[in-house]
Amino acid sequence: MKKIGLLFLLTTTFLFSQNSAQTCDILNKINAVIQTEHLRPKPVDDSLSVYVFDNLINELDPSRNIFYKTEYDEMAAKYRLNLDDLILENDCSFLNDITSKYIAGLKRTKEVLEKMQNVPFDYSKKDTIRFYKKTFPFYLKKEDVEKVWQKKIRYQILDDIAESSDNLDSIKANFKTIEEKSRKLILSNEICRISTLLETKTKQDENLYNFFCTYFDPHTAYFSDDSKSSFVASLSKEHLSLGMTVNLNEKNEIIVHEIDPNGPAYQTGQIKKGDQIISVSNNKETLQVSCSSLESISTMILSEANKSLTLTLKRNSGKNFDVYIEKQVMKDEENSVFSFIIGKESKIGYIKIPSFYADLDGNSRKGCADDVAREVIKLERDNIKGLVIDLIDNGGGSMEEAIKLAGMFVDYGPISIVIDHTQEKTVINDPFKGVIYRGPIVILVNSNTASASEFFSSIMQDYNRALLLGSNTLGKATMQTILSLDETKNTDFLKITINKFYRVTGKSHQYIGVTPDVVLPEFYEDVYQKESDFPTAIKNDSIAPFLKYKPYVKRSLIDKIAQKSSARLAGNYYFNDIKKINQKIDQLINTPKAELPMNLDAVFQQKKMVDSLWKEINTFNDENNPLDVYNSTVNQFLLGAYPNEKTINQYQMDQLKINPYLNEAVNIIVDFNSSK
Repeated sequence: MKKIGLLFLLTTTFLFSQNSAQTCDILNKINAVIQTEHLRPKPVDDSLSVYVFDNLINELDPSRNIFYKTEYDEMAAKYRLNLDDLILENDCSFLNDITSKYIAGLKRTKEVLEKMQNVPFDYSKKDTIRFYKKTFPFYLKKEDVEKVWQKKIRYQILDDIAESSDNLDSIKANFKTIEEKSRKLILSNEICRISTLLETKTKQDENLYNFFCTYFDPHTAYFSDDSKSSFVASLSKEHLSLGMTVNLNEKNEIIVHEIDPNGPAYQTGQIKKGDQIISVSNNKETLQVSCSSLESISTMILSEANKSLTLTLKRNSGKNFDVYIEKQVMKDEENSVFSFIIGKESKIGYIKIPSFYADLDGNSRKGCADDVAREVIKLERDNIKGLVIDLIDNGGGSMEEAIKLAGMFVDYGPISIVIDHTQEKTVINDPFKGVIYRGPIVILVNSNTASASEFFSSIMQDYNRALLLGSNTLGKATMQTILSLDETKNTDFLKITINKFYRVTGKSHQYIGVTPDVVLPEFYEDVYQKESDFPTAIKNDSIAPFLKYKPYVKRSLIDKIAQKSSARLAGNYYFNDIKKINQKIDQLINTPKAELPMNLDAVFQQKKMVDSLWKEINTFNDENNPLDVYNSTVNQFLLGAYPNEKTINQYQMDQLKINPYLNEAVNIIVDFNSSK
């Protein structure tokens, strides 16, 4: 026995050593590429060590209920200022140490939760709970573990009970029955969640690689072969798909929302709209929805590596049933350019660009820019008098597509300046002579308008080619490329920031965003995460202007029309009410929370307040006369040939008819045409 035990110990140590060496090998390869190619490389020092350690620990224990304070203090003393030295010395055994303590913490937590299943909760006992917006210090003592988890579970149960009805008296009358069901569900889900973390043997290597990368900037990241394939697929409008969409219901269950009649889910003949997804399996691993993170479920469903999946579904509270689906390459309708016409007398074109997708293989004309060109040609056949380009929630994509698109609307000249890690300036010129459309343009932007869409918007603004309407954009003016860390293996990759873009004026929107000509509020605008919210974001700067370019119209015309729009909207109830609701949202999220009593009345009152605000947002609408939105002549003809696209086409039209941002964009184009 001793011999076998010793052999096992030696084998385990050898495996840990192998893993440690492999981890450090990848980290040092990442560092080597960053130091030579990154736009703004930084030294690997104590600052990096603190950043990586803090983020890794926060990722593992965000609620401070897994690690003991003594465990954290021990790890912090050993590693918080030393990770940089250990990595450079090729000693990454610290990750095994941190992971083993994490697994031990998960196991003891599971034991505590299993014990709680057999012990009733005393809701008459006075207690309070506090919510923290930011991370807080580690405090957990060995003797307090049960108490801490009892408090957490007690609040979750009360919160779940408060969600069961809008009638507090009814809840109190049936409290015992509701509580028993809720307690059983919440405890089993928590135990299942921790069991999943233990069973999947979650590796922390990728977290470590990514925290190392994001120390240099928020957009530099490590990619495995699988994550790289999924990222590249996300830049295309065609990718492997199940052919269905899902959403969350009020119980946080994943429900089948829509099924594409051309897709593999429909072709199984077994899946219906409204089915609940219970679990997802890729034949190697099964994730239970009730106890897995939404991120892990989403990753499994969307991963290009998972070409087939088995879904366990439930219909109308019936028995569970399994459906095997093989993905097919499909067009993503929600990630494709589409267009409509607004108004009958003075027709105005509308084009939605959801992302700057690209034909990465270069074998066909499936990129965003070419699709926009086709829609413009269709719209011009109906003699439009202006064009609205909608970039709301467009998170970017291919910079090449953004350059091509800008070239289609700018006659000629420079459109941007690019600087790399050597500080060498390269001027990007309009790739096309002439323009595809000469009429007035309004571009819609918001807080989620980012990267390539900001790049395109800023060019159109600097050339006075379009008036920008909406809220301040995200603030990303850097470009990334994907490099292999080892070309002999091609299993590990680095998405690395290599360039920063400057506007033709010499200014940059990096960190600060693009400011529209007419600024309008949007829901959650102070809640959305902007570039400036990332602690390692590259700061804003500017360069001396040296380019000559010819604006499309005089700036005074744009300013005059913008002023007219702002005056028209000054008393607009819709946008003024958004500002008032945003103040309530900010107060709810940003105001330090007082301790909440752990009783049903207090939790129900909190739920009522949040529900009231949520209802106010969801029922909020524009009471202006709906816009007259319809298909161009060409698209109406195409719908006859492809009737399966009628459902999404009608949904898109219905959404636009009551869009107040589009309503004002139409007014601005009318002002442009009147000014002539």
